[in-house]
Amino acid sequence: MLNRRNFLTAAVGVAAAGALTACAKSDEGSSGTSDSAGGGGKAISLGFSQVGSESGWRTANSDSVKEAAKEAGYTLKFSDAQQKQENQISAIRSYIAQKVDVIAFSPVVVTGWDAVLKEAKAAKIPVVLTDRSVETSDESLYVTLVGSDFTAEGERAAAILEKVLATAGHKGEVKIAQLEGTTGAAPAIERAKGFKTVMDRDHKDDWKIVVSQTGDFTRAGGKQVMAAFLQSNPDINVLFAHNDDMAIGAIQAIEAAGKKAGKDILIVSIDGVKDGFVAMSEGKINAIVECNPLLGPQLMDVVKKVHADEKVERWIKTEESDYTQDQAKAALPTRKY
Repeated sequence: MLNRRNFLTAAVGVAAAGALTACAKSDEGSSGTSDSAGGGGKAISLGFSQVGSESGWRTANSDSVKEAAKEAGYTLKFSDAQQKQENQISAIRSYIAQKVDVIAFSPVVVTGWDAVLKEAKAAKIPVVLTDRSVETSDESLYVTLVGSDFTAEGERAAAILEKVLATAGHKGEVKIAQLEGTTGAAPAIERAKGFKTVMDRDHKDDWKIVVSQTGDFTRAGGKQVMAAFLQSNPDINVLFAHNDDMAIGAIQAIEAAGKKAGKDILIVSIDGVKDGFVAMSEGKINAIVECNPLLGPQLMDVVKKVHADEKVERWIKTEESDYTQDQAKAALPTRKY
């Protein structure tokens, strides 16, 4: 797998349209101007396969892609893979058959892409990864990745938990429950890795992950898994959730169990969607590490450069921030996602 820390970074965006596969949800539409093709000629056609619509972050990401593509004047063919890799592979093959100019996608999982990426390369269609990375035997099969450093996000979550514990005046053993993202997905793998790196380095004697399971990045999953956690480990005092939606679902389970989220169980999550900020302003989430979903404008810029056969950085990184309760209250009125 490529070492994400060895590259520079940025962000992505796209716009909506395009019929796709029978097994994936799709919407159709197009917009284009002669200028979008670089001065005369037809508009750039972009095939974009989204991983799904599992969270508030993903919805904001899809909206950003669609709006940015429309503004850029690109013809966008957009498909929702409903969190199934086979749907994404079918969508990419459909884009190849339609001879789009550029293909972009946010991979459901890390592995299993070589065959379809080789088909795109054989068709001379450049591929851009958005949000998530892949493991491949040949890194030339895609041009660049536009997204975040998930390992760094996990490290930052551990660092901000230190501050949360200090603010709460917590003493003694820290018993952590971890709500993981979709099994095999890059953010789940790398956020867990980053968090554990800091924990093992700085807190091997006082922090312990007592239970960890996937909640599939959904609120329903977070609620269901957290309820099970509380049954098997009622003395949990910290929750690390790989995204805000799972944290919000977990809050429902915590309150149903007669406990206070943000007090009896301290919560740190990742994403920074508006509902997460609301929960944080209410003191139910203690801190959030931001992962910016508004990748559309940067993606459109990358697509233009790739279509013109210009060189781009191997990894284009998004800007991120950490937020605590007071910062959430201040930012909430202007929060767009």
